[in-house]
Amino acid sequence: MKIYLCGPIMDESGEKAREWRGRARKMLGKRFGILDPMRRNFKDREVDSANEIVEFDLQDVRDADIVLVNYCKPSIGTAMEVFYASQNLGKFVVAFSPFSFKECNPWMVRFCTKILPSLDEAARYIMGHFVELNVAAAGDPPLRRQGRRKATAARPITPRRSMS
Repeated sequence: MKIYLCGPIMDESGEKAREWRGRARKMLGKRFGILDPMRRNFKDREVDSANEIVEFDLQDVRDADIVLVNYCKPSIGTAMEVFYASQNLGKFVVAFSPFSFKECNPWMVRFCTKILPSLDEAARYIMGHFVELNVAAAGDPPLRRQGRRKATAARPITPRRSMS
């Protein structure tokens, strides 16, 4: 399973944008693939690379199974990714935020599956709900899974006729 790290970049200092992503990678990277948009360097080229930035980020959201959101402040890009992941793709969106529930934007509340008060709690939530699924999927080779499905599908179920 893969996790996309969603959060402010353009309106955030590089250090602040990288810090939480590094912590998330340490907490979750041994069990999940991490898709970090900061791995691509568009610094000082944001204007002429806007379409590239958006397309790469949308592809990461499509490739992810879970979207982990740093909802530390209003961010247009973050909100767009959350909406796209939830509404268009039906992804599981886990956010962490310093805001109380009353302070959260209704759009974020609606389109985040879960909002927790810290990155640590969000990582624990993901580990608690998705690690067993991830380990089972990794331990079950794709060919064996296909084989079982084919074997099941090869035997059609015949409806019984009533004796009346």
